[in-house]
Amino acid sequence: MNHDSILELDEPYVVQWLEKLLKTPSPSGYCRQIIAMLQEEVERLGYAVELTPKGNAIITVPGEDTEHVLALSAHVDTLGAMVRSIKANGMIRFTPIGGYAMHTVEGEYCLIHTRDGREFEGTVLSTKPSVHVYSDAKEWKREEANMEIRIDDIASSKQETEALGIAVGDFISWDARTRILSNGWVKSRHLDDKASVAALLGLLKAWKDKGIQPKRTTKMIISTYEEVGHGTAYIPSDIVEMIAVDMGAIGDDLSATEKDVSICAKDSSGPYDYEMTSTLIELAKRLKIPYAVDIYPHYGSDASAALRGGSNIRAALIGPGVHASHGMERTHVQAIVGTAALLHAYTMEPYRE
Repeated sequence: MNHDSILELDEPYVVQWLEKLLKTPSPSGYCRQIIAMLQEEVERLGYAVELTPKGNAIITVPGEDTEHVLALSAHVDTLGAMVRSIKANGMIRFTPIGGYAMHTVEGEYCLIHTRDGREFEGTVLSTKPSVHVYSDAKEWKREEANMEIRIDDIASSKQETEALGIAVGDFISWDARTRILSNGWVKSRHLDDKASVAALLGLLKAWKDKGIQPKRTTKMIISTYEEVGHGTAYIPSDIVEMIAVDMGAIGDDLSATEKDVSICAKDSSGPYDYEMTSTLIELAKRLKIPYAVDIYPHYGSDASAALRGGSNIRAALIGPGVHASHGMERTHVQAIVGTAALLHAYTMEPYRE
């Protein structure tokens, strides 16, 4: 295949897997099911998968250059919550997993996952949920102490809720409310970062279908604790470069749109590697992949975690543009496919000393 041509992906496959991922609960620390699902698919495609003790999946794709190993990391864990306590009225007080604003989950449906494998439906509400009852319902501050979960079962007292088997420390996942539209728009919770995971799966399938080998051995790391800051604090010692594949933010003072590949030059952890970022920009220009370069002052990535963990690597950050991150998110299939195409182009480049 022409090195200057864009990689064609199986878009229906990418979209199918994006929907599967989005509909599989996986708040940080509760990722065994989704990792097992990914492992089965990746092994079906013919690639080796290793699971780390903390639950990350590492997919190894041998390349011509086995010395300068490249890592592509995307996280499958999402925002969520955990049961903090059971209140006298049977409601659940919850503690957040990940950094979201409370108003973004008010009114959301959820699942409470008990440790014996059962699930109960619930709804996130303010402790003053009705304007017909509470005169200050609109002004009531949306913070952890003022939020609770109503359980859709016999649960009108602490004793009744405990009798259901719900306990402190049970995980809670939000309803993703996934909608994939025929015009390519995708709106859902947890596009951060399941859109990027779908892009990596699409890349693996394209390599398999077309018999492509990357220039350098490439390890894809699917992490399970990114939202709480230590997703890839450990990475294999043979990795010399790492691209974190994570959503691109959209908003004031930012250039990316939901159809662009975001290339992040700097986030809260500091600037990303100059040469890697420059190469990604050059490749996007050459292949005419819609992209934008942005700065994210309130953002950290798996590459940040690897660097803080002491990894002696170069690092970069790219991903599909996502609007309303950590809320009701939206992206476009074009950005997901473009992300995979740009990653492919980078894996075809020789290592630059």
